[in-house]
Amino acid sequence: MNRFVRHRATIAAVGVLAVLGTGVTALAWIGDDTGDVASAHHQPGRLTGTVWVANEAGNSLTAIDAATNQVVGTVEGVSGAHNVQASPDGRHVWAVSGHSSMAVLVDAARLEVRGVTPTGAAPAHIVITPDGRRTYTTNGADGTVSAVDAVTMATVATIRVGEGPHGLRPSPDGRWVYVANTTAGTLSVIDTAVNRAVSEIEVGRGPAQVAFSPDGRFVYASLSGEDAVAKVDVAQRRVVGKVAVGDGPIQAYASPDGRRLLVANQGTEAEPATTLSVIDTATFTVVGTVATGSGAHGVVVDPSSTRAFVTNLYSDNVSVVDLERLAVVATVPVGDAPNGVTFSPVVTAGGATTANVPGGHSGTGHNHDHGGH
Repeated sequence: MNRFVRHRATIAAVGVLAVLGTGVTALAWIGDDTGDVASAHHQPGRLTGTVWVANEAGNSLTAIDAATNQVVGTVEGVSGAHNVQASPDGRHVWAVSGHSSMAVLVDAARLEVRGVTPTGAAPAHIVITPDGRRTYTTNGADGTVSAVDAVTMATVATIRVGEGPHGLRPSPDGRWVYVANTTAGTLSVIDTAVNRAVSEIEVGRGPAQVAFSPDGRFVYASLSGEDAVAKVDVAQRRVVGKVAVGDGPIQAYASPDGRRLLVANQGTEAEPATTLSVIDTATFTVVGTVATGSGAHGVVVDPSSTRAFVTNLYSDNVSVVDLERLAVVATVPVGDAPNGVTFSPVVTAGGATTANVPGGHSGTGHNHDHGGH
């Protein structure tokens, strides 16, 4: 039985903003930054890049060096940071400020905030199209998705989707964005050419996030309300299979090599789940379960498909999983209530900074009454 209960944090009042006519808050955003960055150089047997974590109750982002599994940087002041996503080239990361109803753009190498842009109410997840030109953010309280030009940071469309939109991801070719509507029990299909929802697919109870297969043929939806994962045929737009996983599955991620689908099982704070389910995509069966920390929530896989990184919501750390051994090889302490996680091939220079986000604030109190998806 699933005991997952979702609590969205109260939207904080946003103060007086210096907003441009496009709706973009005036920070130093440079659309084409071609300066030096510490780009990744792949070495045999050595994973290079940065794992970024959104700490929702900690109002911060944490940067972890993927080669050493050590924290190398922190961005404070992203109020209610629920999700974070690297751009396709890894040079920038985007995060949602759930308390301030904004998306925040950060230079991945320098940990510099480059700009913010308004979203709808209670933004949850943000994704970037494969060409890097547009972002899409789910607005959980509005039943909408905000489409934003990634260079100008201007909103280009507000798209009506199902009730309770939460996780979302673009198809590998960028043609579609699939949105998990937690309350409606559906996936909305957005056509990115026209920025309009063109279909809604019933998948089951409490879909929290989606994951595309690398070839784009299938999309998988974690069903937090029935402890299962649904497999959807993209061409037919219908569910073609389901498989049981752990208690309260939240995020799902398909490995880039196409072999595995990973699902983080969170449970509840009173009765947390502590596992990562490993699904063989060829047979669509669970072939392994890895014990993580308390309240496994977010998951990402590095481009080589050798490591997975799992945020543990209730133990405030990240589990590093060897995908060949299916074993945790490191545990990294991060901020309070880590949620979203993403991988950037760019290596950050390290350090600490405070984001100049209107309505943002730093926080050190331990409070887990927040958005649990």
